[in-house]
Parts: sequence; C-alpha cells; structure tokens
Amino acid sequence: MTVVAVARKKILLVDDEAAIVHSLRYNLEKNGYAVTTAGDGRTAVALAHSEHPDLVVLDIMLPLLDGIEACKEIRKTSSVPIIMLTAKDQEFDKVLALELGADDYVTKPFSLGEIMARIKARLRRVEVDADERDESITAGSIMIDPARQRLVVRDREVALAPKEFRLLHVLMENRGRIVTRQMLLEKVWGYDFEGEHQTISVHVRWLREKIEVDPNNPRNIITVRSRGYMFKE
Repeated sequence: MTVVAVARKKILLVDDEAAIVHSLRYNLEKNGYAVTTAGDGRTAVALAHSEHPDLVVLDIMLPLLDGIEACKEIRKTSSVPIIMLTAKDQEFDKVLALELGADDYVTKPFSLGEIMARIKARLRRVEVDADERDESITAGSIMIDPARQRLVVRDREVALAPKEFRLLHVLMENRGRIVTRQMLLEKVWGYDFEGEHQTISVHVRWLREKIEVDPNNPRNIITVRSRGYMFKE
C-alpha cells in the first residue's frame, strides 16, 4: 500500500523575545507544523518571500523594521494570513495593523491555547475560502476573477490589497442584495475578528476610490443606512 505524505503547514514565527519563540516553536512543531523563525522585520520580509509560509505570526515591536512596516512589505506580494502580536498598551497599532492587511492580533501576554486556536482558525479560513471560490463575476464594467486574484474595471486592470479584494468579491457575489456589516466582518475578517465596524468603512472608502467613476457619489457600492452595503451594476 502506498502512503501519501501530507505536506505540513508552514508557519513563519517572528519575535525578538527568545522565550516566546522557543515556547511557540515547540508547541507548533508538536502540533505538526513546520516552523521558520526570524528575530527582526527585515529577515521576516525576506523569509515570507522565499519560504512562502501558510501563515505568519508577527510581533509589532521588532528591531531593524517594525512589525507594521514588515506587514506592509509582505502584503505587497502575498495574501498569506498574518497574526500580529501586540502589547496591551498598543491600541493604535492594533487598528493600524488590521487596516494595513493583518488578519488578526493576539495581545501579550497570551495563553498558548489562545494563540494555537487563532492559528488553526486562520488556516481553516483559508481552506474554506479556497473551497468557496467561484468563477469570475462580471457586473457592468467590472469583472472580478477570484481564482486569479484579478480585477478589471472599465477595461483596466486594478490592483487591490487582499482584504479589499475579498470585500469586493463578497459584495459582488451578493449584488443587488444588502450585505450587513456583521456578514462582511465574518466573511472578510473572520468570525473571531475583534475589531470595530469602522474597519469596514475604511476599506469601502479605499475600494470606491479604485472602482467608482466618482468615489464621492458611488454608483456601484451603495451604503444602506443602518444596515450595510449593496453592490449595484
């Protein structure tokens, strides 16, 4: 009988605190993950590009290049799930990190059980998203192709950040119907997202600037007061 080896999920763990790295690496490997580590932001960006991890755990306070800047650099070329590690007094950094493309954050000090659950949830979300991918959707002059992560607006290819792309995909899948803010949080950021609804408003504004003829008078992404948003052709 032939035994087919299942590839282990690869985690890039980035923190300059040796005790945290040692503890997390031990527990991740014990749970079957392959782990690569880095102690500064520049090395993290390089490894994210060369190793193609399935998920990145990234501390905000790092030498050479902080976690916020490292997240921005990684997001230029990759939609890999990123979980940020933050200290309790870094509320601004948390919001900024999520708006720049992080998928989740865990506050230090944290329990191993909590962070392991977050990692498993993020990896599961990726698998669900892959299973849910449909064929391309065309609505008026806008075409979105989820499988190729491609968007064409009025015959021009437009680049979107991963969260922007997922947000537009959900809206276009449900075109003509109201999509509530809660549904968008769950579909785009994940059921365990702890951020504020303001995050959606920011991303909708960015999307309008990229796809609308007049972002100040949107015709495609319409706000439905007190309920959510609707995509119209």
